[in-house]
Amino acid sequence: MTLLRIGALPDPLVAPVLVVAFDGWVDAAGASSAAAEHLADAGSLVVTFDDDVLFDYRSRRPTLDIIDGTLHRLQWPSLQIHHRAIGGRDLLILHGPEPDFRWKQLGDAVGEFCLRVGVVQWISLGAIPAAVPHTRPVPVLATASRDGLLHESETKGPEGLLRVPSAALSSIELPVSEMGVPTVGFYAQVPHYVGGPYAAASVSLLRHLARHLGVELPIEELERDEEAQRQRLDAAVAADEDVQEILQRLEQTTEEELPSGDELAAEIERFLRGQADQS
Repeated sequence: MTLLRIGALPDPLVAPVLVVAFDGWVDAAGASSAAAEHLADAGSLVVTFDDDVLFDYRSRRPTLDIIDGTLHRLQWPSLQIHHRAIGGRDLLILHGPEPDFRWKQLGDAVGEFCLRVGVVQWISLGAIPAAVPHTRPVPVLATASRDGLLHESETKGPEGLLRVPSAALSSIELPVSEMGVPTVGFYAQVPHYVGGPYAAASVSLLRHLARHLGVELPIEELERDEEAQRQRLDAAVAADEDVQEILQRLEQTTEEELPSGDELAAEIERFLRGQADQS
């Protein structure tokens, strides 16, 4: 079974890099998928997938547009690869919802695609919830399939064994690495209490990607979103002393037990409900 269909690719590709992010597991606040979508938006579609065998439409239903009482259009979940040339480099961006089925076959198919088009590196983008404050730069952890792939400024970790439920992202990355394609991953840490989009994490991921590749990426729009979100979070914290206290504890680098994300989220939600009641 052919899981992917390759369209018109530039010939030749210049040191192509495959950047991958899925909307789903390991995508806290949608930060990594937003970063990938931002990259792909100005690119050209070069690869499509057999989405019918990859997705459970009852868990991720297509979107139906109804206009004036008439069924108009279905928007199906889909995986895609877009091409974009930036700074003399060819970027291939694999993005879309995390697939439900055929992860093993998908890993083999994507690996064969990488070998066919000469991908020189796979780069995963992800985001994980963490006990970090929004008032500090977004921490980013890195992974690498071998030593020497990361720059000195990129923090690899955590050390030791970490056993977690795997995302489709990792289940596809690993066989690609075993086929000989070098792989790295960047994972932004998102404050537990951020429930919606968090542009700061998307910006941090793209800045790490840009430094890693030695190119400049256009992120001005995301930076504006980052500033607007920061102002809203700052306003929520400034208006509530309890929230300020918990945030200060998060900012401290002591050995005291940190508050949980649920505690801080509950405080901010309480503040926001109070604001709504007063309006």
